[in-house]
Amino acid sequence: MSDLTIFAPLAGWVTPLAQVPDAVFAEKMLGDGIAIDPVGDMLCAPCDATVLTVHEAGHAVTLRSVQGFELICHIGIDTVSLGGKGLVPQVQAGTKVLAGQPLIRFDLDALVRNAPAVVTPIIVADASLYGVEPIACGMVAVGDPLLRVVPLASSTMAVAASGETLVRELAVGLSHGLHARPAARLVEVVRRHEAQVMLLHGERHASGLSAVGLLGLGLGHGATVRVEASGPQASAALAEIVALLSDTTPEDTPADAPEPMRGEGPGLGGVPAAPGLAIGAIHRLNRAAIPVETVAASADEERARLAGALSQVRDALALAAAAGGARGGVMAAHGAMLADPTLSDGAMAGVARGLSAGVAWQEAIAEQVANLMSSGDRRIAERADDLRDLERHVLAALAGLPIEGPSVPAGAILVAEDLLPSQVAALDAAAVAGIALVKGGPTSHAAILAAGMGVPMAVAFGQPLAALEDGRVIVLDADRGLIDPEPDADAQAEVRQTIARRKAEMEAARAAQGPCRTADGVRIEMFANLGSVADAEAAVAEGAEGCGLLRTEFLFLDRATAPTRDEQARDYQAIADALGDRPMIVRLLDVGGDKPAPYMDLPVEENPALGLRGIRVSLADPQLLEDQVGAILSVRQPCRIMAPMVASLSELEAVRAVVERHGRKAEVGVMIETPAAAISADILARKADFFSIGTNDLTQYTLAMDRGNAAVAAGVDGLHPAVLRLIGTTCDGAAEHDTPVGVCGSLAADRLAVPILLGLGVTELSVPPARVAAIKALVGKLDLARCRVVAGQALQLSSAASVRAHITTMLQEIGA
Repeated sequence: MSDLTIFAPLAGWVTPLAQVPDAVFAEKMLGDGIAIDPVGDMLCAPCDATVLTVHEAGHAVTLRSVQGFELICHIGIDTVSLGGKGLVPQVQAGTKVLAGQPLIRFDLDALVRNAPAVVTPIIVADASLYGVEPIACGMVAVGDPLLRVVPLASSTMAVAASGETLVRELAVGLSHGLHARPAARLVEVVRRHEAQVMLLHGERHASGLSAVGLLGLGLGHGATVRVEASGPQASAALAEIVALLSDTTPEDTPADAPEPMRGEGPGLGGVPAAPGLAIGAIHRLNRAAIPVETVAASADEERARLAGALSQVRDALALAAAAGGARGGVMAAHGAMLADPTLSDGAMAGVARGLSAGVAWQEAIAEQVANLMSSGDRRIAERADDLRDLERHVLAALAGLPIEGPSVPAGAILVAEDLLPSQVAALDAAAVAGIALVKGGPTSHAAILAAGMGVPMAVAFGQPLAALEDGRVIVLDADRGLIDPEPDADAQAEVRQTIARRKAEMEAARAAQGPCRTADGVRIEMFANLGSVADAEAAVAEGAEGCGLLRTEFLFLDRATAPTRDEQARDYQAIADALGDRPMIVRLLDVGGDKPAPYMDLPVEENPALGLRGIRVSLADPQLLEDQVGAILSVRQPCRIMAPMVASLSELEAVRAVVERHGRKAEVGVMIETPAAAISADILARKADFFSIGTNDLTQYTLAMDRGNAAVAAGVDGLHPAVLRLIGTTCDGAAEHDTPVGVCGSLAADRLAVPILLGLGVTELSVPPARVAAIKALVGKLDLARCRVVAGQALQLSSAASVRAHITTMLQEIGA
């Protein structure tokens, strides 16, 4: 047989097997090979082969090449303990694959945060039959020649069977089943003894000398396996194998693995939804069922009952909406949903068919929930929570029951499967320490409410969170979407000190007079993102110096017709009055994508995020744009106008032309939300009066990941070096024309991002009102010269996780 070549299954840095921080691989217990420290997110087939096994944790795959040798590809070290989180197999056992075909997609940043190492061994399994000769070194791309496989002379060392065959049946006690590490140890046991060993599970069997065969048995924790041993030392081999397979001791990180970075180590990983740090005992919320009468009275009686319940809920929502603020906005949206005749007409039709009022209402809600869930857009699907909230309110009214908010002990962390918006709105923000959800979405109304209330919240932790018992003290780092489920006394004390220090700094910043400046005196404008008069009042109270983003969608959504010019003018003026003489940047209507407006008759699109949205919608409806610009320009205090989702200079010029036709001067700026806008910032700056970077969309478009999609949400991080480089490019392009750059996306409120943003050249930050004081306090501790240094260093790092670790160290050094 001639020498055989296998190709790089990953993009990354070639690493000798001896340098892998796990003795199983470094000492070649599984076979010889090489490793790659990845920079991408996909493991591909290294040769034409058949997939033998895909581990249930998704971290490893075994293959048999068409030439007959067997391979093990193992993503990272101790990644079996992640239970599949961040790992998505693209194939299954039995699949025939060609070299370069995807095998496993993985979230590199999530693995960096939660695994001891991500270096990935590629092993030729049987060292007695095959040797390897490395071909590549340094950086490789997928498909580059990696190893030459060299067949060796056939081994003649097989042990002859002698004496009786010893048999034991047992349940596998290993906490993660028979994965690569224990399989390698089992092979070593057999090699040390003069014995033949066979393991059997169901219809599968494997030699004790074949690591690939052992992995192919699929022996998970608790699986029953039959071990057969024969030969002179069969008894001793069997005893060691049984002890190994029966071991119930939790598997630890390899002793020689590098220690995880502080704050990035083992724990529960979710998705950030509202920033902050919290410590407290778990208080689990179990949503109580509301009794529903299933037996219908007469149609007239049921119709009257339903109408009365709808009226009662409508009045309650109107009262809550009148209070304003984030909660008022959500309740107003609920009121608009309740006023939709689709719901009431559907429920009344059910009553006419003989259903009770409660069952008819449930049926009408279920139909609309199904419509939202089938939209294909995660953020639209999250609106189903609002419908479920309405369902409970009306059912409670029918049953004569009050809808009570969660009763949470002071200082507790509320844990639930999911939360409805009204449940969050009913929380006492001063009492609850934080919120952690098994499910939930980062862009849901529940998350928006939590952020507006200043309550730390992270979502999508999955079943590991559901398994934690009530009363357990945990640390919730909602800035990074992490939970430490077992903080020791020192860790708890450190977190409490950090929370107390940040609170004191916020109070000092709130009380401080004068503009926001860095420690070395550089002026940074501290603005707030607003959506209502109540938001403006809260922002002023927190010390905001102006409005960096007024979202105007609140006027256009959840209604049957577009607002008139006069109606818009009144609302804009009311917010401007609440701000006093502080500047206000008004973003033109940003609908489409996840924010549909039914009266606009926007087309159904296969990919709404890349379709008719942002400024494209306004330019496609000239009257709508004329009315909004006219309403903004009628405000007594001068306003700045900002165009969303701009991708070319022609779009900016079209907006400026509308402004100029109105005969009033106003600054016109651009939201930098697309890579196209960032890359061409120097061109846009010729005509733009200012830039404001929308980091949420810029991140999603740069990484091709939707933050609202649970499958990839953990990887959507604005501190990814690619995103930071685009922000730096924006600032460089703006500097050529002295165009100021602000940030109104979520990175502006991220304490780990602020030093980098300032170092790259950002001079204005706009954050939710509840974050104004905290970010203002942080800015006051930063030295701009040092920010420039760490920003430059961050651009050279390989991942968002490494950037966060780098900035965490810097902030710890300055006591921030």
